[in-house]
Amino acid sequence: MSIDNRIAELGLTLPQPAAPIASYVAAVEVNGLLHISGQLPFDGDVILTGKLGADRDIAFGQKAAEKCALMLVAQMKAALGSLDRVERIVKLGAFVVSTDEFTDQPVVANGASDLMVAIFGDKGRHARSAVGVPVLPRGAAVEVDAIVAVRRD
Repeated sequence: MSIDNRIAELGLTLPQPAAPIASYVAAVEVNGLLHISGQLPFDGDVILTGKLGADRDIAFGQKAAEKCALMLVAQMKAALGSLDRVERIVKLGAFVVSTDEFTDQPVVANGASDLMVAIFGDKGRHARSAVGVPVLPRGAAVEVDAIVAVRRD
């Protein structure tokens, strides 16, 4: 089954890949690895904002992380032409805006990780970091970046 078919089977629709908001590119492919810049949690045209442990809970954070992951997949497709070129999701980096007392950043990041496994199966299993930060661009609650192994064409 193609990855596009798997996405449809999951009832998901890829968003339009977000354009960079500063002096960088969305993705760079080098030596069989696609490095994708951090993606924000867009829900339509709205960015999911807030601070985990203050005005947002874990479920909200997981939803935001999932939205970031969906945008990462959209960026993969834009950069590669076909998601079937993805050999493995190598690593995700999750940044979670949170209070000093909040320590469930890994649980929030599961929203992104679980989506990668749902879409790519075992090829979606990856290494990961999940860190708490005081603020992210545009007030986003979560940002996730990725390194992806790709088949060379």
